Amino acid sequence: MLSEERYSMIINFLEDKKAVTVGELAEWLGTSESTVRRDLNALHDMGRLNKVHGGATAVEEKIKATEEDVQSKSLKNVEEKKLLARYAATLVNDDDVVYVDAGTTTLMFVDALSPNTRALFVTNGIVHAKKLIQKGLKAYIIGGQIKLSTEAVIGAEAINSLRKYNFTKCFMGTNGISVESGLTTPDLEEALVKKEACSHSYITYVLADHTKFKAVSAITFASLGRCCVITDKLTDNKFRDYTVIKEVEQ
Repeated sequence: MLSEERYSMIINFLEDKKAVTVGELAEWLGTSESTVRRDLNALHDMGRLNKVHGGATAVEEKIKATEEDVQSKSLKNVEEKKLLARYAATLVNDDDVVYVDAGTTTLMFVDALSPNTRALFVTNGIVHAKKLIQKGLKAYIIGGQIKLSTEAVIGAEAINSLRKYNFTKCFMGTNGISVESGLTTPDLEEALVKKEACSHSYITYVLADHTKFKAVSAITFASLGRCCVITDKLTDNKFRDYTVIKEVEQ
């Protein structure tokens, strides 16, 4: 077996078990303990795991400094995102003033909204705004700089636009959810817009599939205690100690 194959198997084992001994890995891989120790040293140096006495533990958080474009993200975890979006849409009442964050999951939320709702919507998502008015809903888009990769309105002008509003609910996307770092996103200017929207909302809902947990991006825009997270599956119950989690069943 090639070393790269063993590396992949070790990481997959740790993602499931969180901790493992050298002996367990040697038996599972069918190789010697000395080979396993070399593999663990190499993976530790790459930042893929934490080497401890007698074995290894999983790296709790994966830090991401970059962001994929909208087209790439729209192809990932599609069914999970649709599940969250359909549930989130049921939370909108006729008397709500709703902020909708830019993002692929929140775009599915717009798709799931009833065309009969009389709620008022504000968004920084360019495509979101178009879809809202196509459904015949009352909608506003904030002003500011347009960011092509995420199709979002950002910048100082966007923040100033948000300051006039008082939202009953906002529906946010996020790149990462961490106990220590809270809700995070790679871009500073997008983070500032998200933070401003959350601060003007009575309730903040975060739509995040299970892959967002234990991931960290460069900039924090809100603490966990500031929101309710709507997800398809929670793989670590420790997050319930820090915020409200709603798991949406299939």
